[in-house]
Amino acid sequence: MQIHEKPPADTPFEWIGGEPRVQALVDRFYDLMELEPAYAQLRAVHGTSLDNARQRLFWFLCGWLGGPQHYTDRFGHPMLRARHLPQSIGGHSIGIKERDQWLACMDQAMGETGVPEGLRMRLRDSFFQTADWMRNRGEP
Repeated sequence: MQIHEKPPADTPFEWIGGEPRVQALVDRFYDLMELEPAYAQLRAVHGTSLDNARQRLFWFLCGWLGGPQHYTDRFGHPMLRARHLPQSIGGHSIGIKERDQWLACMDQAMGETGVPEGLRMRLRDSFFQTADWMRNRGEP
């Protein structure tokens, strides 16, 4: 097996199945965050309602995966790190625990929504790089 085999689609957005599959992934991700005690710290940084976060992640992922640029069309450059500074998210900060819960929750959502394994492996790596860069708090 070659390390850089050509994926079965031109973009991850096409590979995942377009907007309906991105929406299913995002919905499952936030549903799991609400339901699973293992993601309690992650849920706590999102405030009382997940509706806004759910919509914005869908818009963001569509573009990030190579599909329609819904997020940037509405808000411009995502500036992810700046938008996730503690003062931007109600005083909450993102550390290693929140990062790891985000990654575990997203991986579980990818598994439960049938993201193809080859794509899931690639996304795990990309999600880790992004989630680690988003940390705005040192540990402990």
